[in-house]
Amino acid sequence: MNVMQGDFRSEAQAAHHDRTVDVPFEVQEAIRTLLRWSGEDPEREGLVDTPSRVGRAWREYCSGYHEDPAAHLKRTFEEVGGYDEIVVLRNIPFQSHCEHHLAPITGTASIAYLPTDRVVGISKLARVLHAFARRLQVQERLTAQIAQCIWDNLEPMGVAVVIKGSHGCLSARGVRTHGIDMVTSKMLGCFRDDASSRREVLALMDGS
Repeated sequence: MNVMQGDFRSEAQAAHHDRTVDVPFEVQEAIRTLLRWSGEDPEREGLVDTPSRVGRAWREYCSGYHEDPAAHLKRTFEEVGGYDEIVVLRNIPFQSHCEHHLAPITGTASIAYLPTDRVVGISKLARVLHAFARRLQVQERLTAQIAQCIWDNLEPMGVAVVIKGSHGCLSARGVRTHGIDMVTSKMLGCFRDDASSRREVLALMDGS
């Protein structure tokens, strides 16, 4: 209970800091330039504060650049009551931005690993996801980065990551096609090398 309250306080403090942080003039001026180029008047009432708001928003969107994902995996536990099977965290919501158009990527990620003799707190898997997602990304790289980070730091027997993402650059521009998910996966260790282990973890991720 105390741990969760501490987490909420930390997130609230971070959010307050983001609201009060100064956005550099050159950042605000760049946003005003974009507004003018788009056909808007950055001096009208509804847009006067938009450059500073957008600057603070992008600082939050890209907060993963100031975070070490591996740090979330440093504390592990041996007391697991003899548990030696797959650990799966399914359907974790995330948001990122594509590096090609700066458009939103939204979706869910399922993360699994087969521990050796130690496990990590389940919230830490979600934190690794968000640390990488809060950067400019392509979905393929995001998937691989999460898997490799868990593999390198937990040294499990296997890691599996499956991401389903909807891309704003597909739905809001170009072909403007909605309702499409892009699915990417990365398998390491036994989930890559052993077909039966791969089927098992994919079934667990799918809820079968």
